[in-house]
Amino acid sequence: MTGPSHGTAPAQHGGNIFLRIVGFLSVLSGVISASLIVISVGVTCQMIFIRFVLNGSTVWQTEGVTYMMIAATMLGLPYVQYLRGHVNVDLLPLMLPVGARKGLAYIVMLMTLAVSGVMLWNGYHFWHEAWDWGETSNTPWNPKLWVPYLALPLGFGLYALQLLADTWAMARDVEPPFGIDPDASLTDALAERSE
Repeated sequence: MTGPSHGTAPAQHGGNIFLRIVGFLSVLSGVISASLIVISVGVTCQMIFIRFVLNGSTVWQTEGVTYMMIAATMLGLPYVQYLRGHVNVDLLPLMLPVGARKGLAYIVMLMTLAVSGVMLWNGYHFWHEAWDWGETSNTPWNPKLWVPYLALPLGFGLYALQLLADTWAMARDVEPPFGIDPDASLTDALAERSE
């Protein structure tokens, strides 16, 4: 079982300024991520035109598109979390009573925060090392690597911030655990699916 067949609402803020600011940052991150994807498509088309129509060579396009797509993936993390777009298997939460469901949600949030914290920590060190040593890619384009590496700590930092906001919203009863209505049960979900 996965989430409901209809779209899940984005994170709720309940008027809380912290949740609003984090939501805004997540949406902004999503806009930047989507823009990077559009730019990558444009650069790929330009590269194809240069190679196959003008019969020329390209220097920076492949590497640039690779960096932009990785940055789009990292910066898209908080936005997808904000929209509740990650895969959510709700079989177990629907089988549990509301109190146990909330406990499971806290465990899941803490584990996800731990993983994103490890990625943030290592991503920061990866970025800082490239910044400190002035690393470049050693290709004909030879860009400074701290620029594309910045997407790692930034993306995971914003993702962790959105996870903290989601945990706060759940603790303050702004949102139910897993976004599942407290009255929902497994039987209701199965009946909804069969319709």
